[in-house]
Amino acid sequence: MVSDGNDPDDALLAGVGRGDPSAVRTLLDRRLPRILALARRMLNDAGEAEDVAQETFLRAWKQARSWKPGGARFDTWLHRVALNLCYDRLRRRREVVTDAPPEQIDPGPAPDAGLMQSELSRRVEAALAALPARQREAIVLCHHQGLGNIEAAGLMAISVEALESLLSRGRRALKASLADLTRGEA
Repeated sequence: MVSDGNDPDDALLAGVGRGDPSAVRTLLDRRLPRILALARRMLNDAGEAEDVAQETFLRAWKQARSWKPGGARFDTWLHRVALNLCYDRLRRRREVVTDAPPEQIDPGPAPDAGLMQSELSRRVEAALAALPARQREAIVLCHHQGLGNIEAAGLMAISVEALESLLSRGRRALKASLADLTRGEA
């Protein structure tokens, strides 16, 4: 995917490449919440999501000095890196068999605890996690990350029509999974 040359992050990346702490803070403030949300929704694990976000930004800092404006938008590149790291972790989950249970995440309140504590939110997150990976990726990119169909399709390396098909199947599966929530309202 090629940028139109109007990437709002180009100047910040140049600052990061020069080691400017202000540029680093600004870029983190601007991009970290969306990357964390993406990883949280893809992995359904806050601890792993934080690890993915950290690794994503480590790669961004390494890339910043050699970033070429006018190519892919930085935000698009950053999302692709985060998605790839999520898929790496999801593959490892299937491969690792242990006798000991995994470490438990601190049950204390997270920064977004208010939203995540509601029963509805838990149900939606569980239904999203149960979707096939590509459907979940399409739903997360378009509905949670706010990307347009063209940008999401480019990130997923599929046609817009294929993305729309994934979205449609994912929405149907979510609707079926959460149907009992709307039955009482009729």
